[in-house]
Amino acid sequence: MVSPGALRVVRCGGSALRGARAVYLLCAAGDFVKVYSVTTEETLRLMGGHADLVTGIQLNPHNHMQLYSSSLDGSIKLWDFMDGIPIKTFAVGSKLLALYTLAGAEDLVFVVIPKKGERDTFQLVSVKLTKGAGQDLEAKELSVVLDGVGASPKHIAFGREGEYVVSVKEITLQVYFFKRKLLNRFSLRAVKTKGGDNQFSCVACHPTEDCIATGHADGKIRLWRNFHHRKEYTYSTLHWHHDTVMDLAFSMEGTRLLSGGVESVLVQWHNESACQKDFLPRLGSPIEYISMSSDGALCCTVHADNRITIINSNLRFSRSIQGLIKSRDIKTGLVVDPRTKALVLNGEPGHLQFYCLQSDQQLFSLDIVQRQYIHQAGLKQSDLVKVAFSAQGTWLATVEEREEVTDPELELKLWFYNKETQSFELNTRINTPHDNHITDMCFRDMDELEDDSLILVTTGRDCVFKVWVMVEDTDPEAQQRVSWSCDFVGSYHNYQATNCCFSEDGSLLAVSFEETVTVWDSVTWDLKCTFCHPPGNIRNICFGRLTCSKYLIGATDYGFLCCWNLLTCALEWSAHLNVVVLQPDPLSEHIAAVSWLSKESSLFVFKPNEPRPIYIQRNLCKEKILLAAFVPRDEPETTGSEKYLWLRRSQLFFLTDTQELMTLSTRSLEERLTASSKQLAVEESLPVTPFSLLLGKHRRQQAQEDIDLGKLLVHNKHEQASPAVKELLHTPAHVLPSASFLCPIFINSLLISKENKSAEEVADEVEMESEKAEDDSDEERDVTEMEQEDTSHMELLGEMTCKLSKSQEKELRKIRKMDYSWISAF
Repeated sequence: MVSPGALRVVRCGGSALRGARAVYLLCAAGDFVKVYSVTTEETLRLMGGHADLVTGIQLNPHNHMQLYSSSLDGSIKLWDFMDGIPIKTFAVGSKLLALYTLAGAEDLVFVVIPKKGERDTFQLVSVKLTKGAGQDLEAKELSVVLDGVGASPKHIAFGREGEYVVSVKEITLQVYFFKRKLLNRFSLRAVKTKGGDNQFSCVACHPTEDCIATGHADGKIRLWRNFHHRKEYTYSTLHWHHDTVMDLAFSMEGTRLLSGGVESVLVQWHNESACQKDFLPRLGSPIEYISMSSDGALCCTVHADNRITIINSNLRFSRSIQGLIKSRDIKTGLVVDPRTKALVLNGEPGHLQFYCLQSDQQLFSLDIVQRQYIHQAGLKQSDLVKVAFSAQGTWLATVEEREEVTDPELELKLWFYNKETQSFELNTRINTPHDNHITDMCFRDMDELEDDSLILVTTGRDCVFKVWVMVEDTDPEAQQRVSWSCDFVGSYHNYQATNCCFSEDGSLLAVSFEETVTVWDSVTWDLKCTFCHPPGNIRNICFGRLTCSKYLIGATDYGFLCCWNLLTCALEWSAHLNVVVLQPDPLSEHIAAVSWLSKESSLFVFKPNEPRPIYIQRNLCKEKILLAAFVPRDEPETTGSEKYLWLRRSQLFFLTDTQELMTLSTRSLEERLTASSKQLAVEESLPVTPFSLLLGKHRRQQAQEDIDLGKLLVHNKHEQASPAVKELLHTPAHVLPSASFLCPIFINSLLISKENKSAEEVADEVEMESEKAEDDSDEERDVTEMEQEDTSHMELLGEMTCKLSKSQEKELRKIRKMDYSWISAF
């Protein structure tokens, strides 16, 4: 258990969705189970409680408002996913790799576990879920069903109403019949004579017939029948995919078979016929999982890039939920967009993804390379390698290069953010900005919006760094008012330039050349001083901020962290630490350093003026941390301990080598969900009817107006007098008039009548009614009031104003109620 307020590592994005089949909009992601909204695509709930990866989720066949989940931590949890509440936790005591449920097996689930004493060997076992009063129970009654099964959940399927279970592994198909306790095995040749690959990749069973569909590595689909007999079985073949069939799924009625693979195309086969098939192409990335909704109205596909696609039963695209795209290689690093506070990094090939950390969804994707990407192994294609934003986010610099080329093709692009179109537009394209690979790039980080202060610096393996500035275009026919050009080229002893960064005030530029750090004046570009700490090249450099702005920090690839004083030009302190990530907080003096030693990532947070770290976290996560970024918070967070003050204004996110995004947080799961998501969760749990959609909004609006005005005179008067409401609510259904008769009355009852008066007019009418009984005394009051007004003038801002008498107010009310709409005709 973690004590309240304690700092813990939390997976917040990028977790693989292929850990389990998605059940409608319930999906396993890392250590959590996510509940998505099909209408808004938002994350409604994040159900956490497992201590390791969630490997399977299945609806409770006896209560579809409940969900089972399995994990590598050896436990099975039963959830009320509408409220996000764990009901039961069953400790199995072994790693669980897949989970299955059957409608006919009460209090019994099936899981895949490793076989004891053997490596890479797995078993399908049944688990008896213990009944008890407590929430934490033990489930130790395990019975082996099949031996030698595959570890993937796609390798096992249950047949017609749970009469048999099918397992595929390599080139062997196993079918076990529960009632007969009979096991049949069928084997294929490893390689066919025509060059096909018969390796099994997935399996699915027909819901009502004895038919098994298997996918294979060569793109073929086999439909097995008569498998009750070992020698008289038959199979037919369907073939469209050119590569491995990743997953298969039958429709609820069994008349359609869906298949997907690396082609990013969903194929629908009708009546098991190769001639009748439909396609839904261009789904963006390889399809890894296919799942059908319980009513068969929707199909869900989970893709390799962490995208969930919702598809209608007529094979029409409905919605897409895009999380953090898993790129092959994050070359750009983690960059924060100053405008949206979104995390920016490599997305689809040649694209830049803007990822929202609060909603765990992609905001938008920017096509940088602007070329068609061809999915072919070994083909050299251009890719995005470097990204940098200006301080206000108005300019974006990108570098693209062709992959693995000795003489690389480089291109530097400068993009300007257009507020009218709300998008980045290409301003300048520079071919071959350096003669070799570009190693780093940064803008001068100044708050001013002056064009003169905006500078871009690039470093390259061609042993130079270049300074780029904006210049006005003198050509009157030019499309762009300004463009970028090179203003200065610097070098140091013909060493390769590796890193660059500006000081907080922008007056100094630090450029590392292998083992040496050089400091330059950003106005005159004079070399001010140099720092060296051999042996080992400089891996990362950064300036201190605020009260620590006089320090320069550097990390070497030989395992040293150094701090130099810019005023004394001397080494302030050094530490023996293998730093792979060095990230300063833009809003404080703190700097985060992540080390990698003995297969363990550790976090050190320090201030440059203090050599002793203020926070140390050993064994931060099991994976190696490659990148990190501080993201400014919208509002400072209150922390219960002084050692967590470095997280008050910014939050630290880091990316592992498995491309999982993690963060350090003291907040609970529910607190991390946005308020809008919580409201959506409440609204979506309520029953929605056509009547509530039409009338409910009008009622809430009317009630709110009544509360705001504070008048009870007209409360619910309009609704109670509605004949349409009375007809619908109080008349038996079998004697109701036709819809054509009720519809006009019902619609008219929802309209706001022109005769409705404001609260002020209603109050005026009440006053007028009381005045009718006192008309005789009005004239006398008018005389006395006028006499008082002569002696009680009020001065307001130098102007004299006087109060109207009752008779004058009465005349004004009459004028106010006159109809002047005829004037609009003129």
